[in-house]
Amino acid sequence: MSDAQDPNKDVEDWVTGDEPATGPQLSYLQTLAREAGEEVPPELTKAEASKMIDRLQGASPRTAKDPSSGAADGPGSDTRP
Repeated sequence: MSDAQDPNKDVEDWVTGDEPATGPQLSYLQTLAREAGEEVPPELTKAEASKMIDRLQGASPRTAKDPSSGAADGPGSDTRP
């Protein structure tokens, strides 16, 4: 698989990482942030939103990875654009 098709590519290497966060990213981020009691900063980039989603998913009991299965419990666990 080429780097352009690798879903695990580091966000720092995304060609579109500096573009504004997508609607689905922001919607999911709002849900995670609300559950965590956090605010979503305005004007996030795709890369910043992805990093925040990853962090909040790891902190949420609903979406944190189950160490025994290695899988996330909740839907939308793939945050890559």
